[in-house]
Amino acid sequence: MKTTLKRAPLALAVSLASALSAAPSLAQQAGATALEEVVVTARKRTENLQDVPIAVSAFSAADLAIQGVDDITDLQYSLPNTTLQVSRGTNTTLTAYIRGIGQQDPLWGFEPGVGIYVDDVYIARPQGAVLDVLDVENIEVLRGPQGTLYGKNTIGGALKYTTRRVGNEPTFEVEGTVGDYQRRDLKVMGSVPIIEDTLFISGGAAVLKRDGYGEFRNTGADNYNKDVATGHLKLEWRPSDSLALILAGDKTRDTSNAKGGYRLTPSLITGQQPYSSVFDSDTSLPTDNLVETEGASLHAIWDISDRWQLKSITAYREGRTDTPIDFDATAVASVDVPAIYEDDQTTQEFQLNYSGDRFNAVGGLYYYEGNACGVFDLILGVFNTTVENGGCVDTESYSAYFQGAYDVTEALSLSFGGRYTQDEKSASVYRNVYLGARYPDSGGGTLVAVQSDFDDSDSWGEFTPHLGVQYTFNDNLMAYASYTSGFKSGGYDMRANISVNPNGDEPFDPETVDAYEIGFKSTLWDRRLRLNAAAFYNDYTDMQVTVQRAVGGADFASQVLNAGASEMQGFELELVAALTDALTLSATYGYIDAEFTELEWFDPNAQANVDVSDQWVISNTPEYVYNIGVQYDLDIGGWGTTLLASAAYRDDVHIFEVPSVLDEEGYTLYNASIVLRSPNERWTLGLHGKNLSDEEYRIAGYNFAATYDDQGNLVAAGLGGEDTVTGFYGDPRTIAFTVNYAF
Repeated sequence: MKTTLKRAPLALAVSLASALSAAPSLAQQAGATALEEVVVTARKRTENLQDVPIAVSAFSAADLAIQGVDDITDLQYSLPNTTLQVSRGTNTTLTAYIRGIGQQDPLWGFEPGVGIYVDDVYIARPQGAVLDVLDVENIEVLRGPQGTLYGKNTIGGALKYTTRRVGNEPTFEVEGTVGDYQRRDLKVMGSVPIIEDTLFISGGAAVLKRDGYGEFRNTGADNYNKDVATGHLKLEWRPSDSLALILAGDKTRDTSNAKGGYRLTPSLITGQQPYSSVFDSDTSLPTDNLVETEGASLHAIWDISDRWQLKSITAYREGRTDTPIDFDATAVASVDVPAIYEDDQTTQEFQLNYSGDRFNAVGGLYYYEGNACGVFDLILGVFNTTVENGGCVDTESYSAYFQGAYDVTEALSLSFGGRYTQDEKSASVYRNVYLGARYPDSGGGTLVAVQSDFDDSDSWGEFTPHLGVQYTFNDNLMAYASYTSGFKSGGYDMRANISVNPNGDEPFDPETVDAYEIGFKSTLWDRRLRLNAAAFYNDYTDMQVTVQRAVGGADFASQVLNAGASEMQGFELELVAALTDALTLSATYGYIDAEFTELEWFDPNAQANVDVSDQWVISNTPEYVYNIGVQYDLDIGGWGTTLLASAAYRDDVHIFEVPSVLDEEGYTLYNASIVLRSPNERWTLGLHGKNLSDEEYRIAGYNFAATYDDQGNLVAAGLGGEDTVTGFYGDPRTIAFTVNYAF
């Protein structure tokens, strides 16, 4: 049922903030100390979090260490209306959604709805984007379109990962972690001034290993294991007080086994029943898996004057993924998909910042050139056939952006800006059917049919504006309202099957969103309480939805639809309170009502257009989420000690656009940490427990199911003659002990 945005939650929160600002100070009564100021660079300049009129959450290196955050997917439980999860069948591919906007399908050539930035360099591919925490200064997550501030696609929001800067004092840090499932991690980080005040070198490296949470029953290989090596190196030259040049390089190599899914139903071919552990599987493919990503960048930062700063960011990145995916999770090659993805990108950004007494602004020019290629083979053993899909897409993107903020009075500020983007894409796609088994890296089979073979190109351009108003009532309370338009360009379906979808060679259109947001930020009770709230409404046009359907048992069809219209509306709350000198309470809450209002698709089985706006759902977007945490600080024998406990709830979530048995019911994760710091602050010991109740929760899956009648009788087998309904799950209960030494 369609609903309208309710004013009650925001009105209640504003009333609460007003009441608290006038109430006696609870913190004074309890004798608590004030909360530390949180500094962010979300708007490309250093600001107090409470002065920034956008919904942004920030995590310092200390925050991440206390919580035992291993990679960026851990952050989703502390963020309202945000999904950051490992994609199906992978170890380091990211599924990211913010306020209902994201990328469900990690196929090559598709553009993510959430922008990932590492030291201001845009990461175009989801493969390898599950970033491990290494040598981090801070991580900021911005919700809502950010195109007037950031380089490439940020239609849904942006995650900004910033590594540590260096100084004149040499630093060295080594960290080791051991835990159950034979976890053994080693991280080494440091920096050295080669020439004082002028030349510095810094970097970090990590080896992260863990045995599997389960196994492949028919081979004995680990399932859900981890084997990652990563590192980065930076050389920073400051030839003068006004100029800095930073040359950086990084590389990550993930050789963890390919993940096997858990069968939710018995196999129609082998009779295999669902195993007792969701982390156990079978496979008919080798489990060898490789994801490599690497890149280099050059930052030039010139402080022209006290008011003007010019930045140039030049970067190159490339990656390769070689992965075997066993959809059906049996020892028989019923629905096997070995795949290879390769991509590279070159980006150049020029950014000019101005900081004045009443006017601040950032503007820039951005260029992106990328090439993404891939090939996968759908091996259908029962039919002794293979469908091979492959091709490349080349992208060139040019854009200019600007955002300024003008202080009309000491209390009233206006922000305004815009972005123009011009994207050009050319694609080549082929789809062949072979008799026998065929593999991307070794060939095989006999060609019997060509289902697609086309080359095409197209271009799209769009101007997206931003308008905002901010009013500061006093030092403790600020309110804001904004309108921002977001844009993501069109493209081509790299799985197009023209034999069943005659229009499959036509490009899909760009998607746009008009995003409205109102909110407030408050610092109350003598700076012991930070209470921030935001309400939003997204009017989405031509939302890109990827759809895959089996056509009979021996073929499948893919489409990238442009949903005519969809809406997302919701509310977010973030709270931190220093209740006493030792005790701190934190909480976040997010609510979203997301739905399609217009949606029609071409059913390849019925060969007809069908209105599904009342049947389909927005995936990877729980209706509400919340997190409650308490932190207690004390001194034990001169060692500073922090005790942390939290509970994070995520409501029911749909894995795909159509409700299915894969959908996960709401669940709560309980985490706890004990962290001790030595008197000289060189040693840090941490004991971290995650998912302490050992909750079983599904985060992804494959659904090419058989059809049954109301009495449970088989009507028709699914893809490959199987009943393929396989799920992938979040981590079980884990305990880890970390020792960190730094000087």
